Amino acid sequence: MRRPLLSKPLFLLGLGLAASCGEEPVSVASNAPQEQTAKGDEGPNEEEVPTYTFSVVPQQSASRSAAQWVPLLAKVSEVAGVRLRFVTERDIPEFERSLRSGKPDIAYMNPYHYEVFHDVAGYEALARAKDKQIKGILVARTDSGINGIEDLVGMEVAFPAPAAFAATLLPRAEMARRDLGIKPRFVSSHDSVYRNVASGNLPVGGGVVRTFNAMPADVSDQLRVIWTSEPFTPHAIAAHPRIPQEVLEKIQTALLGLDEAPGGADLLEPIKLKGFVRGEDADWDDVRALGLEGL
Repeated sequence: MRRPLLSKPLFLLGLGLAASCGEEPVSVASNAPQEQTAKGDEGPNEEEVPTYTFSVVPQQSASRSAAQWVPLLAKVSEVAGVRLRFVTERDIPEFERSLRSGKPDIAYMNPYHYEVFHDVAGYEALARAKDKQIKGILVARTDSGINGIEDLVGMEVAFPAPAAFAATLLPRAEMARRDLGIKPRFVSSHDSVYRNVASGNLPVGGGVVRTFNAMPADVSDQLRVIWTSEPFTPHAIAAHPRIPQEVLEKIQTALLGLDEAPGGADLLEPIKLKGFVRGEDADWDDVRALGLEGL
C-alpha cells in the first residue's frame, strides 16, 4: 500500500529546503549543456534529415551519460531516418528549467518530471522501460554501522536534487513519516551521491537501483543498500508537441524494436535496460496518485 508513505505531505519537501554540499568529490558536468550528435557509420546524411535534441536527465556525469546514450541514439537515428543529438544539462534543476521552457525536442525524464512537464509544457510519452519499475534506495558505506533507515536520526543525507523522484522524494517522504529529522545535502547527480558516501564525505545517500548498478565496482563495492522504496512506473521518454506525428511514430518504432535489432542488447546494457515499450500517459497515474508537489 502506498498511502502510508504520504502521512506527511510531500510538498513540505519543496525546493526551499535545498542545501548544498561544499565538498563534492567529483564534478558532474561543465556549466554548459553537453551535446553530441548520434549517428551511425552508415547513418543518414546530416543535410538530408531533420535533427532533434534528445535530452537525458543528468543522473550521472555528462561523460558517463554520453557514453551510455550516444551509441543507442545512433542506432535509433539510423532506423528512424532522423538525427538525434544527445544533450544533457549540468544538473537536475537546470534540466527541469529546460523542460519547463520546452527546450528539448525529446527527453528522458523521471516519473515526477513527466507528471509535471506533461501538464506545463505538453510533453507526451513515447516509451518507457520494458519489464522494469523504478525503486528508490538509500546507501551507506559497508563499514558504517548503519543498518536501516531508522538509524538516520538527525544525520546529513546526500541527494541528487530536490525533485529527483525516486532518489529524493520517495526516501524523504519515508523519513518525514518516521520523523527522523535528517539534514538534506544536494550534490547534483546520482554519481555524486554514491561517491560522496563511498568517500565518507556524507554518511548516507539516495539513489535508484539502476544508477547504483551502473556505478564502477570501486565505488559500489564500498556501499550497501539499507532501504528500498516501493516500485513505480519508470522514467519516460517523452516528446514536445511541436514534433511532427509522423516523425514521432518512426522514433517510437525504432525505440520499441531496439532490443531485437542486431546489437541492440549491447546498446541497452550500459543503461541497464532490457528494452522499451510504448508509453501511455495513464502509465504514470501511480505517480500522480502520490500528490507530489514542489515544482
